Amino acid sequence: MQPIQQQILETLQTLSSTEQQEVLDFAKFLRSKRRESQPEPKQQLSALELAGDLVGCLEGGPSDLSTNKKYMEGFGEE
Repeated sequence: MQPIQQQILETLQTLSSTEQQEVLDFAKFLRSKRRESQPEPKQQLSALELAGDLVGCLEGGPSDLSTNKKYMEGFGEE
């Protein structure tokens, strides 16, 4: 049995140019239909967006370490 692509090519060669154009139009329609049925790729989220509900969730801790330098004094030092 011949591969489907070979069968399609051989059949296309027997058609008139008008019929070949119809086949091409139909193939393009099938391709666009498949694309429409595929889900849209999900937008990538930043770390802040993914952890947004965790921001400020610790009780008693500073509300924002990045704006108050005193909370970062000695960080990374031994």
